[in-house]
Amino acid sequence: MARGRVSLQELVRRRTRAGLVARSAERELFRGNFDTAPEDGRHRFLFHVHGTAGVGKTRLVKEFEHLAREQGALTAYVNETSGSVPEALEAVCRQFALRGHRLKDLERMLATHRERRHEAETAALAALDPAPDGAPSTGGMALARAGLAGLGLVPGVAPFTAVLDPAQLAHGADRLRSVLAARFRSHEDVRLVLDPASVLTPVLTDELNAVVSDVPWIVLLLDTYERTGPFLDAWLHDLLTTDRYGALPDTVVIVTAGQHPADPARWGTFADFMTSLPLQPFTEAEARGLLAERGVTAEPVVAEALRLTGGLPVLLSTIAGTRPAGPEDVTDPSATAVERFLKWEQDPGRRFAALAGALPRLLDADVFAVAADCDRDRAEELYAWVETLPFADRLGGRIRYHDIVRAPMLRLQRGRSPRGWADGHGRLAQAFRRWREQTESGRDTGTLWLDETWCELRLGELYHRLCAAGPTAVSDTLRDLVEACDQGEALAARWVRVLEDAGRDAGAPGVSAWGDRLSAALASGGTRAVLDTLLDWAGHTPLPVPGRLPVRRGGDEPSTTPGGGVPAGPPDFPGDPVGADPMLWDLDLAGAPADVDWMSQEQARLTTPADVALPAPLLARIHRDRALAHAARGDHTSAVTELSGALALTPDDARTLALRGEYLRALGLHAEAVADLEQATALDPADAYAWASLGAARLTLGHPEGARTALDHALALRPDYTWALVRRARVARELGDPEGRLAALDRAVAAEPDSAWAHCERGDALRAADRDREALAAYDRALALDPGYASAYASRGVAHHRLGHLDEALADLDRALELNPSYAWARERRDAVVQHRDG
Repeated sequence: MARGRVSLQELVRRRTRAGLVARSAERELFRGNFDTAPEDGRHRFLFHVHGTAGVGKTRLVKEFEHLAREQGALTAYVNETSGSVPEALEAVCRQFALRGHRLKDLERMLATHRERRHEAETAALAALDPAPDGAPSTGGMALARAGLAGLGLVPGVAPFTAVLDPAQLAHGADRLRSVLAARFRSHEDVRLVLDPASVLTPVLTDELNAVVSDVPWIVLLLDTYERTGPFLDAWLHDLLTTDRYGALPDTVVIVTAGQHPADPARWGTFADFMTSLPLQPFTEAEARGLLAERGVTAEPVVAEALRLTGGLPVLLSTIAGTRPAGPEDVTDPSATAVERFLKWEQDPGRRFAALAGALPRLLDADVFAVAADCDRDRAEELYAWVETLPFADRLGGRIRYHDIVRAPMLRLQRGRSPRGWADGHGRLAQAFRRWREQTESGRDTGTLWLDETWCELRLGELYHRLCAAGPTAVSDTLRDLVEACDQGEALAARWVRVLEDAGRDAGAPGVSAWGDRLSAALASGGTRAVLDTLLDWAGHTPLPVPGRLPVRRGGDEPSTTPGGGVPAGPPDFPGDPVGADPMLWDLDLAGAPADVDWMSQEQARLTTPADVALPAPLLARIHRDRALAHAARGDHTSAVTELSGALALTPDDARTLALRGEYLRALGLHAEAVADLEQATALDPADAYAWASLGAARLTLGHPEGARTALDHALALRPDYTWALVRRARVARELGDPEGRLAALDRAVAAEPDSAWAHCERGDALRAADRDREALAAYDRALALDPGYASAYASRGVAHHRLGHLDEALADLDRALELNPSYAWARERRDAVVQHRDG
C-alpha cells in the first residue's frame, strides 16, 4: 500500500460518517475534552445535546461514541427502550459485557431486583387490599403495583397517585415497610424494592472504579432524553453532584441528548462542569460542506438542495447520496420525497423493499420478511441492503426509518394503492398476533403485562390493525388502554402513542383525535384523567346510590371489644375481585351475546371520536377501576357510586355485585350488602369471594346460622381461604363453639403462615380458652410479622395481665396506645392493669 493512502475499511467508515462533517465544532469540542485532564478546569464531565426532531441528535451522539472509542473509552448507549433506572443499568451491563468488561456484581443485583420486585407486588397485594379469595386477581395485582408506585415506593409508574391523600400515602408506606421487612431476609432486600437506585447505583460506582484501571475513559451516552429524562435526570444529578452513591471515577464522561435544554433549576449549579450543545439546522456553509464532502459541488444543484431541505441534515445527506447531476434532479422532498430517496435505485425489487420497510415502526429481519412478502433468502438479501440506506437509523439489532423519510413513503403507498396498503398492514398484524400468541403459550396471563417482548408484539399488532382500518381495532386498543392504565403511566403512554402514530401514519383523523385527547389527558392528570376522558367522551356519568351512605374507613380501626383483634394490616375486607384475565380482548362480557360486534359500524379512517360508541362492558370496567382507586384511599362511598354506574351498564355482572356488596359492608350498610351479595351468589354460585363476604355481613346482622351456611359454601369452594376461615372462627365464637373456633384458626394459620391477622385471631381464641401462654406465642408471631399491629399489642397485654405479668402488660398496652391513641378498649385494659397494680 502506497504511503499516505488509507484502507478500504477506513474509506467506508468516513463515507458512513460524512453526514456529520458539518458538526465539526461539536465533534472537536467533544474530542478535545479527552485531551484535558479531569482536574483541569476546562474539562467537562457532562455534554447535553438538544434540538428539534430530525436535526441529527442521535447521529451526533453516535459520532461521539465513535470518537470516544477512538480514545480507548469504554462506552454504553441508552435510549427510550429503557424505562427506568434499573433497565438503563441493564443496558449498560449488556454493552460493557460485549466489550469484554462484565459488571458481574451489578448483574447479580439486577437479577435480585427483578425477583424482589415480583415478591413485593405480591406482598403489596396482601398488605394493601387482600381479596377474600386469597388469589391475586388481575385488578388486584394492578392495585398492588399501584400501591407501590402511588406510595412512591417504585419509580417510573404512578397509576393511582392522584386519588391517594397524604395521610393514606404515609399510612400505606409504613404498612408496606413493615410487611416487606417481615417478608424479606435483609434490610437491603427491602431497599432494593422501595428505592432500587439507592442500592444498585453504589454497586455501579464500585464496578466503574474497578473498570477504570483497564480503560482510560468511561463514556455513558443517554439518548432520547425527552423520554428517558423523567426517570434518569434526578438520578444522574445525584450521581454527579452528591456522595449519595459513592465516589464516581473522574474519568467518567456523560452525554445526554434530547429535544429540550437541560433544566436550569436542577443543573444551574453544575454549569461550570457541563457543556450544552444546541443543534440547529445546518447553516449554508455547513450544508455546502456536507454536499461538497459527498461530491455535490455544482452551484445550481447546491442552491436547489439548500432551498428544498431547509438545512435539515437528514434531507441534505439523502439528496447528496443521490449524486444529482443538475438542479432538475433535486426534487421537492415535500412533494415527491419518495421518488427522490429512491430515484437512483433501478432494481424494482429493492424499490419495493424500501417502501415495504416503511410500514412497520421498527424493523428487524423477521418483520421485514413479512412486510416485503417474499421468501426468506430473498428477504435476508434485501434486508441487508435496506440496512445500508442513509435514512435507516440503527437501534441495537433493529433499524428505524427517519421520520422525514418514512412519512412520505407511507403517504405514497396509502394513496397509490389503498388495498395494497391494507393488505400489507393486515399481513403484519397477523404476524405480530402469531408471535404474540407464541409468547403466551404455557404462561400465566397475569405476568404478560410485565413482559417487554409481549407488550411490543401486542402494540405492533394493534398499530397495524389500526392502519389497516380493522373494524374493531380502535375498540380493542381502548380496551387494552384501560388495562394498561392499571399497570402505570409509562405503559398507558405507549398505548396512547399507538393511537397517535397510527392516526398520523394512516391519515385517520378519528384515530388521531382519540390519541391527541388521551395524550393530553395523560399529561395533565395521569391515568385517572385517561379513564375520566373515556367516560366523558362516552357521555356516561356514574349513577348516585339512593339514600345516605355513611363514610367509615374499614379494616384498620382498633377493636372496641376484648379480643376483637382487627389488625392495622391487612384490612378485613377485600380488594378488587374483577378481571381474572388480563387479556382484555378475551374479557368476559358479563352476559353480552357472543356474536355482538361492539363496533361493527366503526370506520377507523373516517370516524370522529363522537361517532364511536364505547361498549358497555368497557365502560363498566372503567367504573370498576375508578372504584378501586377510591377504595385505595378509603373512600368507599365514592367506590359504591362508581360500582353502581358499572351495574347500570352490566346489571348482571356477578363480580361487580360482589364487590359493591363488600364495599357496602365496609360502610356499615349490611342489609344492602346482603342484598347485593345474595344476588351475586345466585348469579355465580362458584364465587367463593361473594359467599365469604355474605357470611361476614350476615354475622354482623345477627344471623350466625346464615353466616355459617355462607362461609361453609366459601370454604367448600376454597378450603384454604384464610379470610373466610377467620370469619368462620368468629361465627363459631357467636355460636358458643370454642373447639370449632380454634380449629378454623388453626387451618387459617396453616394456610397462610405469614398472616399477622390470623395469628392474632388465633391468640384471641386461645386466650378465650384460658390458654394464655399459648396465646402469648400466637401474639408474638403476629407482631414479628407486623410490628405496627396495635390490636396484637393490646391483646398480648391482656394475656400478660391474666398471667400476672403487670410490667409486660403495661408495656404492651402503652405501645398499642402509642400506635393508636384513640384505641378505647386498650385504654380500658390499661386502666384495669394500673388499678390491679396499685390496689
